[in-house]
Amino acid sequence: MVPLDRRATLRAMGTATYDVVVIGAGMTGAGVALDATTRGLRVALIDAGDFASGTSSKSSKMVHGGLRYLQQREFRLVYENLRERQRLLENAPFLVRPLPFLIPIFGANSVGSRALAKGYATALRLYELAGGWRIGQHHRKVTAAEALEHVPALRSERLVTGFVYLDARGDDARVVLTLVKTAVLEHGAHAVNYVRAVSLMHHESGRVRAVVCHDELSGDEFTLATKLVVNATGVWADDVIAMAESAPSHLITPAKGVHISVARERLRTDIAAVFNVPGDRRSVFVVPFDEAEATFIGTTDTAYDGALDNPLCTPEDIDYLLDAVNASTTAQLTRDDIIGLWAGLRPLLAPAPGSRLSERTADLSRRHQVHDTGDGVVHITGGKWTTYRQMAEDAVNALKPYVANLTGVRTKKLRLHGTGAWRPSTPLEEHLYRRYGSDSQLVLAIIDENSALAAPVIPGQSYVGAEFVFAARHEMATSLIDLVTRRTRAHLHDARRTLEAADSICSMVARDMGWANEDCIAQLRAYRSLVEREFTSAGLAL
Repeated sequence: MVPLDRRATLRAMGTATYDVVVIGAGMTGAGVALDATTRGLRVALIDAGDFASGTSSKSSKMVHGGLRYLQQREFRLVYENLRERQRLLENAPFLVRPLPFLIPIFGANSVGSRALAKGYATALRLYELAGGWRIGQHHRKVTAAEALEHVPALRSERLVTGFVYLDARGDDARVVLTLVKTAVLEHGAHAVNYVRAVSLMHHESGRVRAVVCHDELSGDEFTLATKLVVNATGVWADDVIAMAESAPSHLITPAKGVHISVARERLRTDIAAVFNVPGDRRSVFVVPFDEAEATFIGTTDTAYDGALDNPLCTPEDIDYLLDAVNASTTAQLTRDDIIGLWAGLRPLLAPAPGSRLSERTADLSRRHQVHDTGDGVVHITGGKWTTYRQMAEDAVNALKPYVANLTGVRTKKLRLHGTGAWRPSTPLEEHLYRRYGSDSQLVLAIIDENSALAAPVIPGQSYVGAEFVFAARHEMATSLIDLVTRRTRAHLHDARRTLEAADSICSMVARDMGWANEDCIAQLRAYRSLVEREFTSAGLAL
């Protein structure tokens, strides 16, 4: 496999002319780049940060229809989500896999619990009619004893019954990276991280003609000649809209979502569980991690007006999640149990002018919109990562007025990079397959070079040394933070233990990254600063 090579890509970009430059390399932008390049367009994909460094690495890691959207009568959205969920399951089976969900039913009296159970049974039937049936298994009712087998800490004195249904899970950051690899390695797009779009240049006619870029790592400025631009920057969309000038303003209302991780022994579950939040019309998920002896809990959904680049967990966010879980379980989790945490921003569509505003961001639509302002700049806003492919298709379709004979969409049945005939035969290979697919063979080749790299690096996590080396050689990682937050998810699983292992990780990748001793010291300092900032903001001791 030809690696993702940042320096080579920047050199190639310097002499190329593109049909379209996609700004924003999260789930949507990577999807747009893949859709456009498979339809014959010359594509460049850039991001001011790392691939998926914004919202697209900070989700709940679930590919789902959104059962609660039925309560908001968003039937079309649920149908679309479930259709796209199935496409992901088929097009990237090593990355996106079915995940059972448990809905425990609690009640103080038999009448109330029967009514609640009947309501959930109806909602689940509607969910399956909307497309949930495609996953191959219908929901089923379970006894209290069966529910306790899955989540032993459920409050048994109030537990009446429950339901189990199937949705899906996926590592959001790895899905983004796989989309990038598919676009670049298999279809000829150019993609580079840490390149910021600083302005747009236009012809006298008003049509866009170039994107002025700043390399965040070298400080160099350069220009990408292009006929078209797609703004896929999520919560940063309004910033690019300001560059375009002629576009409508304020399309995005950010909402913050927070997740926390605890050791698996403190909250055991072998499937995902859904808990209602007392006194709120929301629910939270409890999900076992695949790669670590940990369970994560999320999410919040609150209005946000801070800096878009660095959303942080607050003590109030932490208390909300702990209170929600402790109300349904006997785990009695405290702040001392938290070993990892992350906060992300959802790019929700701003309410239309004059519309009645809800105080709850959970009530804002998760649908997406495409805006074409007539100057060759198309803005794709809103949405959720499950429907990234449909969002990308809609954005590229909006380029039709500017592109003669644009071919039809090809991504509906397009297998993503890594989907191949190779299958695992050992536990290590199984672990690698779930992250790299057929590229696992390249990771195994690194182990053949140095057998010591077959050992797990961080206690309680299954990542082996060769994975960090592979990311350094093949996946355009530029920093220790890239390696532990997105190429692997070690930081989310257990930030303290990852920090303890950070020096070893730096030593493993130093040669491939070109780091001298002082560079390693700087990388360690930067990562420690990140961990301290996140834990301190949340009121947690490091």
